[in-house]
Amino acid sequence: MNFNASQVTMLLNLKMSVNRRSWLKLGSNLRLVILLLWLVCYVNVGNGQTIGETSEFDNPAVLPLVTQMVYRKLSNSTAALNRELGTRAKFCVKDPDADWNRAFNFSTNLDFLSACIQITKGDINRRICTAAEMKFYFNTFFNKSNNPGNLQPNVNCNLTSWPSGCEPGWGCSVDPNEQVDLQNSKEFPGRTENCMACCEGFFCPRGLTCMIPCPLGAHCPLATLNKTTSLCEPYTYQLPPGRPNHTCGGANVWADIRSSGEVFCSAGSYCPTTTHKVPCDSGHYCRMGSTSEKPCFKLTSCNPNTANQNMHAFGVMVIAAVSTILLIIYNCSDQILTTRERRQAKSREAAVKKAKAHQRWKAAREAAKKHVSEIRAQISRTFSGKKSSQDGDSHKMLGPGDSSEIDEDIDMSKYSSPASSSAAQSSYEIEDDAAAVSNGRASLEIEGKRVKRQNLAKTKKTRSQIFKYAYDRIEKEKAMEQENKNLTFSGIVSMATNTETRKRPLLELSFKDLTLTLKSNGKHVLRCVTGIMKPGRITAVMGPSGAGKTSLLSALAGKAVGCKLSGLILINGKQESIHSYKKIIGFVPQDDVVHGNLTVEENLWFHAKCRLPAGLSKADKVLVVERIIDSLGLQAVRNSLVGTVEKRGISGGQRKRVNVGLEMVMEPSVLFLDEPTSGLDSASSQLLLRALRHEALEGVNICMVVHQPSYTLFKTFNDLVLLAKGGLTVYHGSVNKVEEYFSGLGIYVPDRINPPDYYIDVLEGVVISMGNSGVGYKELPQRWMLHKGYSVPLDMRNNSGAGLEANPDIGNNSHDNAEAEQSFVRELWRDVKSNFRLRRDKIRHNFLKSRDLSHRRTPTMWLQYKYFLGRIAKQRMREAQLQATDYLILLLAGACLGSLIKANDESFGAPGYTYTIIAVSLLCKIAALRSFSLDKLHYWRESASGMSSSACFLAKDTIDYFNILVKPLVYLSMFYFFTNPRSTFFDNYIVLVCLVYCVTGIAYALAIFLQPSSAQLFSVLLPVVLTLVATQPKNSEVIRILADLSYPKWALEAFVIGNAQRYYGVWMITRCGSLMKSGYDINEWNLCIMILLLIGVATRGIAFVGMIILQKK
Repeated sequence: MNFNASQVTMLLNLKMSVNRRSWLKLGSNLRLVILLLWLVCYVNVGNGQTIGETSEFDNPAVLPLVTQMVYRKLSNSTAALNRELGTRAKFCVKDPDADWNRAFNFSTNLDFLSACIQITKGDINRRICTAAEMKFYFNTFFNKSNNPGNLQPNVNCNLTSWPSGCEPGWGCSVDPNEQVDLQNSKEFPGRTENCMACCEGFFCPRGLTCMIPCPLGAHCPLATLNKTTSLCEPYTYQLPPGRPNHTCGGANVWADIRSSGEVFCSAGSYCPTTTHKVPCDSGHYCRMGSTSEKPCFKLTSCNPNTANQNMHAFGVMVIAAVSTILLIIYNCSDQILTTRERRQAKSREAAVKKAKAHQRWKAAREAAKKHVSEIRAQISRTFSGKKSSQDGDSHKMLGPGDSSEIDEDIDMSKYSSPASSSAAQSSYEIEDDAAAVSNGRASLEIEGKRVKRQNLAKTKKTRSQIFKYAYDRIEKEKAMEQENKNLTFSGIVSMATNTETRKRPLLELSFKDLTLTLKSNGKHVLRCVTGIMKPGRITAVMGPSGAGKTSLLSALAGKAVGCKLSGLILINGKQESIHSYKKIIGFVPQDDVVHGNLTVEENLWFHAKCRLPAGLSKADKVLVVERIIDSLGLQAVRNSLVGTVEKRGISGGQRKRVNVGLEMVMEPSVLFLDEPTSGLDSASSQLLLRALRHEALEGVNICMVVHQPSYTLFKTFNDLVLLAKGGLTVYHGSVNKVEEYFSGLGIYVPDRINPPDYYIDVLEGVVISMGNSGVGYKELPQRWMLHKGYSVPLDMRNNSGAGLEANPDIGNNSHDNAEAEQSFVRELWRDVKSNFRLRRDKIRHNFLKSRDLSHRRTPTMWLQYKYFLGRIAKQRMREAQLQATDYLILLLAGACLGSLIKANDESFGAPGYTYTIIAVSLLCKIAALRSFSLDKLHYWRESASGMSSSACFLAKDTIDYFNILVKPLVYLSMFYFFTNPRSTFFDNYIVLVCLVYCVTGIAYALAIFLQPSSAQLFSVLLPVVLTLVATQPKNSEVIRILADLSYPKWALEAFVIGNAQRYYGVWMITRCGSLMKSGYDINEWNLCIMILLLIGVATRGIAFVGMIILQKK
C-alpha cells in the first residue's frame, strides 16, 4: 500500500500522542502495528471516507487518535472561513486570529467531539459543514434583508428536496462514494443520506443539512420535547408536521443574543465546554456566555449562581470615604495658605520691629549729635561774640502757606528735554539751577552709594533679610519725609537729588483741539479740548455729569473705541502712540476690579511681579509692595481677603485703595484714575491723595476724575481741568488761580461754599452767577477759548450761547426732521452698519500693535505663566469648598446612574454610556464656565496693562487639568463598579478624560462668547441635543454629517467599542450585529479618542481668539 508524505507524518504524530501506559495494559506492541495499518487502510480523513467499524471507537486507545484527526481537519476548515470573514467583518473583528481562537479553540477539551464520533459511528467528517456551507450560513448576518433564522434555498434544501436533515437540529451525511473536502469554500456537497439528530456541541440550522460546532461560551445540549408547549427545549423550534418518527435534535441556530439567547451559557453559570454547564460557586460571578468563573472584588459579596457582584456595601464604603475626604477639604481648604501667611507675617513683623528700633536709635543718635553741635556753637558764639549765620535771609524757611508758590511755578522742562527720561528729576520744579549743584566728589559718593545699595538688594536671600532691607528703607523714607515736610529750600533739593529713590521716565502729555465724536450718531463727546499735563503734578478733571470727563481720560489713554478722534496728542513733544508706553501707564477704572478671593497683599504682589521690570531684584519688589501697602494704609488688612458679593471682605474704601494700589505698584510714569475718591470718606480720600502725592514726588504724571472733592482735597491738586456739558473746556490751569479767573468773569464763590461744588452747580445751570458781567454758563467755554487765544469754531461764534453740544437739538432741526422722514428699514440698516463698525474698531483696537518705547522689559510670557499659575492655584484652593461640591455631585450622579442603569449585553452598555455622556458633559461644562465667565473684567484690565493673554489662558487651562483628571475618577468610582461593564476601568477612564477635556474647551468658548446666563443655558442644552442627534438612526446624509460633528457620537462610540472588545466567543455575532447597526468600527477607538482631543484643542483655540477679540463694551 502506498503512503503519501502527509499520511506518514500524521501517523507519526498520532503514534507520539498515544498513551504508552494504555498500550502496555493491552498486551504487546504488535497491536500497535496492526492498529496503524488498519488506520491507513480504512481511514482516509483527507478524502472524507468513513472511519472503520463502530466497535473500534469504543476502544479508549483509538478514540483519542481519531478525535485529534477530526479536530485538526475541523480547525483547518474554520481557519479558512476565518480568513474570508476577516476581510468582510473588519469593522467588528480587530484581530481575526485571536477572535477565532477564542471562539473555536477546543483543544483543551474534545469530549464533545469524541462523543459525536461515537454517535455518528465514525461518520462525523461527512456531517460537518464545509467552508462553503459555513460561509453560506454566516453571510446571512451581513445581509440586512434576511433573517438569520431563515436561509436561502440551496442544493440540499429547496422546494423539491427537503430531507429530515433540513429541519432545525438535524443533519445528514454525504453519500459514501462521494469525497468531501472540508476546506472547499465554493461548492456544496450533496448531503441527504442517513439524516439524524445533531450532536451535542454542534448546531444544525434550518435549511442546512450539516453540523457547525458551537463556539466557546455556548451551551448546546440535545433538546427534549416539552409535550405541553410542543417545543424542543431549551430551544424554541417545533417538530415538523407529518413526520411522526422525527424527534428533537440538537441546537438549531447561533446568532445574536436576541435571536439565539438559548444557546448562550446562562448567567450565573459557566460553560468550560459547549456541552457542560457548571453553576457558579460562592465568591464568584458568571456572566452570560462565560467559559470560566471570575472571583468577586474583595470588598463585594457574591452568592452562588450569581451573574453580578453585590456592590452595595462597596458603594456605601466609597461614598463614605470620598464624602469624608471632601468634608475635610471643605472645612480645611484655607489652612495651608493661612499657615504660610502666618509664617510670613511673623518674619515681617520682626523685620518691622527691628527697622523701627533701628530708626529710633538712629534718630536719637542724630538728635544727640545735633544737641552737642548746638552746645558747641553756643559756647563758640559766647566766647567769640559772633552772630549766627542763620539770621540772614539766604536760608529763610518757607512756611506751609508759601509752598504753593514753588509748586505753582515749577517747570520741569528746564531740567530735561521732553524726549528724555532723566532719572534725576525732582517732582517739583525749581527755578534756580544752583539748588541742584553738586561737586565731583559728591557725585562719586552718590554713585558709590547707589551701586552699594543695588548690590545689597541683590544679595538678600532669606525672607527675613528681604523684609529687613525693605522696612529699613521705608522707615528711612518716612524720616526724610518728616524732615522735609515743611518744604524748606534745602529739603526740596534733598528730595530732588536723593539717590535712594529710583526715578522713573518722565512723560508729558499735551493735546490740542482734541475732539471725540461717536461714530453711531455723530454726537460730540469732547470738543476742542486743549491743554497739557506735566509730570510731577496732579491734574483733576471735574465737571457735571455728561461733560466727558471719563471720555477725556479714555482718549488720552488710548482706550476710546467706537469714536472718531481728531486733534493732536503729543508725548514729550512728539506725536507718538500712547500704546507705545502702555507698560509704564496705569489706568485705574471706576469700578473696583480686584480679585475677591485673593488677599490684599496677593493682589498687589501679582501685579508687581508681572508689571515691574524683569531685572528688578526680589528685595526691591518687596520694597515697592511694602511701600504701597504702607502709603495706602492697608497694613491692617494686608492678609484679609478682598471679598466678593457673596463673601464679605474688606470695606469699600479699602477696596478702592487696593484698586488704586494695583496700578501704583507697577511704578508708572503716567497714572490715570477714574473717580478714585467716589464712595470714600474724607479721611480715606486724604490718605489716598497723600499716597498719590508721594507718587508725584517721584515724577509721575497723575490725571484723575473727581466728583465734588472737599476743599482740603481740592487744594491738594496742582492743576484743574473743568469741563462743561458737551465736552467743552471751561478752565485748565493751576488750582490756585481758578478763583481768580472766575472772579474776572464776575463769578464769585460765596462764603462757606466749597469752590468746586459751586463751579459745578454753575455749569449745571443750578446756580445763576451773582456778578454783574451777565456771562451765562453756556458762554463759559467760548470765554475760555478767547482768554487763551484759541480759535473758536464757527458754529460757536454764530451762537452766543455756545451750548450746542449741551442741547444738540439747537441748530440741527432740519437734520432731525430729515432723519424722522427716513424709513424704518433705512434707519435699521444705519444702526446695523454702525454696530458693525463699532465691532470692527474693537477688534482692530485689540489687535493693535505699537512699537515699545517704554524701555521697560517686563517678565516673559512663560514667567508670567508661572505667576498666573500660582495665583490661580491659590484661588482654586480657596474655592476648594466649591470644588468639593462639584465632586460630591459627580459622585452621587455616578451612584444613581450606576444603580438605576444595569449593563446591557445586547447593546454593550450603550444606554448607560449615553446617560453618562449627558451627565458628565452637563456637570463639567457648568463647572468649567467659572474659569472665564467670572474673571472677564479682571482679564480685560490685566491685558490692557500689557500682561500676556497667552499666559493667562494657558494657566487657567493648566489648572483645569486637575479637574479633567480627577472628575472622571470620582464619577467612575461609582458608575463603573455599580454597572460592572466588561471593559476595563482604565479604558473607561481614558474615554471619560478625553470627554471632559473636550467639553471643558466648549465651556471656555461659551463663557467667553456669551453672557453667564446664556452660557449656562447652552451648557445644559448642548449635551442633550447633541446626544440625541448622535444616537439617531443614520438614515439620511444630513443626520450622519450632524452626528459626525457632535462630540457625543465619538465619545459613545469609544465607550461601546472599548466594551465590545471584551465580548468574544459566542458573542462574536452579537458584537458584529450591534456594531453594524450603530455604524461603529471596532478599529476606530484611537480615532474617537483623537477626535475628542481635537475638538477640545479646536474649541480652546476658538475661545482664546474670542478672549482677545471680545473686550468690554
